[in-house]
Amino acid sequence: MQDTTSTHVPLWSWIIPLLGGLIAALALAHVLPKGSVLILTSAPLLAGAIFAAVHHAEVLAEQLGEPFGAILLGICVTIIEVAIIVSIMLSGAEGNEEVARDTVFSAVMIVLNGVIGLCLVVGGRRHHEQSFHLNAASAALAVLGTLATLCLVLPNFVIAGEPQQFARMQLATVGLVSLILYGVFLYVQMVRHRDYFMDHTSAIDNGNAHPAEHERPQGNMPATGGLLVLALLAVVLLAKLLSDALDRAVDAVGLPQAVVGVVIAGVILLPEAIAAIKAALFNRLQNSINLVLGSALASIGMTVPVVAAISITLGQNITLGLRPQNLIMLILTLFVSTITLGTGRTTVLQGAVHLSIFVVFLLLSAVP
Repeated sequence: MQDTTSTHVPLWSWIIPLLGGLIAALALAHVLPKGSVLILTSAPLLAGAIFAAVHHAEVLAEQLGEPFGAILLGICVTIIEVAIIVSIMLSGAEGNEEVARDTVFSAVMIVLNGVIGLCLVVGGRRHHEQSFHLNAASAALAVLGTLATLCLVLPNFVIAGEPQQFARMQLATVGLVSLILYGVFLYVQMVRHRDYFMDHTSAIDNGNAHPAEHERPQGNMPATGGLLVLALLAVVLLAKLLSDALDRAVDAVGLPQAVVGVVIAGVILLPEAIAAIKAALFNRLQNSINLVLGSALASIGMTVPVVAAISITLGQNITLGLRPQNLIMLILTLFVSTITLGTGRTTVLQGAVHLSIFVVFLLLSAVP
């Protein structure tokens, strides 16, 4: 989260989405010719629009306070993720039935290993040992483990559908169950046990302790919300424009199709990862945990139901079951995460373990 009370809106945060959305709309309407120049121009605009969306979400999150801020960020990131996945699914490219699985799995691995590993390492180096609410982490991990098993593991063992796929009724039921369970978690996080997810630690700045809570910026929430919608719309249009180019680029360099999911998840989660790492540096590990686990939960609890609904509506199959090596990596990640977040205190060692798993995940994505 940003530690600022400034209400100034950076020019780039609305100019880039406006320009990107306009270019993408003109290209999709065949007013602008599609070519390498358009692709090279649109790619940085997409990255800028994603950063702009997360920036505006962060501003709103600061005004709303925790845990609403982490929830808002997670939902916005998931909207972007769904938009890109659906764009690739509808593009008709080879392997498009697997892009949802690869992206969701990559998002879980990136946040639970890469992001949380960096948070624990950089936070542990500065503060030695950091603490967080055990109740919050336990609740989130219980839901995350259930959703990951139902959506990414169970399809490998059912017999009603195609290999690694649910039958239509199974897909609809699992999608609905996932959405309801995620909704219950949000209710617990926002209403029933909101105090579990509040940061009551102290941040250390220049050797002096001061409360982690800071004055919330007083800005124009409707205006910020409008800019957030503009940025998200630009991301959707640019994602649709660049979906074919991403598939062709991965094929051209000879990488597996699963790399597409890693790239999508990495680009989408980068701004949120920066926010989580910054929070860990200021000894607000609870905020980092909220962001990390919230992103993983939203990635499964919202993305899978939406993609499932679209798949059923269009009569298009989607593959959700993980490959054997990825199944092992998921089990290892959930096991280690349970140990890491099972005491309420962390050190650099736990961060190093998660980063080691993350490195192996990247290796298996490029060399299965």
